Amino acid sequence: MAIISISLQDEILEEIDKLQKELGFSGRSEVVRAGVRMLLADSKDKGKLEGKLNSVLLLIHAQKVEDTVTEVKHEFEDIISTQIHNHLREDKCLEVFILEGDATRVKQLVQRFQTSRKLDYVKLIVA
Repeated sequence: MAIISISLQDEILEEIDKLQKELGFSGRSEVVRAGVRMLLADSKDKGKLEGKLNSVLLLIHAQKVEDTVTEVKHEFEDIISTQIHNHLREDKCLEVFILEGDATRVKQLVQRFQTSRKLDYVKLIVA
């Protein structure tokens, strides 16, 4: 097994430690491996999507990055049927997008949000 080195913010490391204890992982590496496996499986499932889709996209982000969300949203108006914006605690926002359109466009939208590094949470749910 290869050994790699990663840098994590203190907050993320604290969350990993909590997960380790709560879920009974043997160490931090096991938590990270489980997360990577989940990300790979999710990516593989999204890669198989094709044709016309109906889906829901959930985002959680800091209120200060609202401009980024709006900018990306305007590029994908062709597949966004509805958007719901809600203010959460601690200057966080929840966005719910109802999507209808070609799988390729849906995947592009999700990828734009996932790679922006400004969002706390991105989850696509396909109907």
